[in-house]
Amino acid sequence: MRKIQRFAGRTMIVTGAAQGIGRGVAMAAAAEGANVVLVDRAALVEEVTAEILATGGTAISVNADLETFAGAQAMVAAATAAFGPVDILINNVGGTIWAKPYEHYAENEIEAEIRRSLFPTLWGCRAVLPGMVERRAGVIVNVSSIATRSIHRVPYAAAKGGVNALTASLAFEHAADGIRVNAVATGGTEAPPRRVPRNTEAQSEQEAKWYQAIVDQTVASSLMHRYGTIEEQVDVILFLASDEASYMTGTVVPVGGGDLG
Repeated sequence: MRKIQRFAGRTMIVTGAAQGIGRGVAMAAAAEGANVVLVDRAALVEEVTAEILATGGTAISVNADLETFAGAQAMVAAATAAFGPVDILINNVGGTIWAKPYEHYAENEIEAEIRRSLFPTLWGCRAVLPGMVERRAGVIVNVSSIATRSIHRVPYAAAKGGVNALTASLAFEHAADGIRVNAVATGGTEAPPRRVPRNTEAQSEQEAKWYQAIVDQTVASSLMHRYGTIEEQVDVILFLASDEASYMTGTVVPVGGGDLG
């Protein structure tokens, strides 16, 4: 149980909060006093909100498709209606859908990867910025990936490279407005099996080999030669979201056991 209260009275949106790193961020932020807005298009996000409420935290769920401009706008409107202005946005939606050499990706698959791992961050930032600019205060933490240097997921790498560029440019653009924008480039992370898979199709034998190659490369590239834990990612994300990182902006922090991405 976290006893520090770095986020007491602050409203924090966490996207992709139904499972994995997003769930971990939402639970930890609530334990530190945040009014947490858990956003996901999967209905199971409501279960995570119920967990937070059961432990005395403050939270609401928002079901929204963040691959759309309208979904991100609705997310911010719901947060503002419940708790007032948004202080912190954690853009966590994203993740590899397919894993294979680039020449095997179909046109629709490439577009789907970009929509999944770049557009939710673009739309999320666009939705919160007007309010943050008006108040001359705010924090955005984007969840990127060390997979900008990886194999068998080039479209995903391109999307996360876009997240890194967006982070740097927004920080440059809005430092004078009192807004900090940073990113965490997550490495391989151990997590429970996804209850809502990114790809509902069964893997072929060849696809399983391609995915295993990603795992092997990730472990080999890490100086620690292991996957990290959800908690190890959450700790850095929340550090960047907190006042402890008040002199940090425009930075992409790799959390990958020494793999810099």
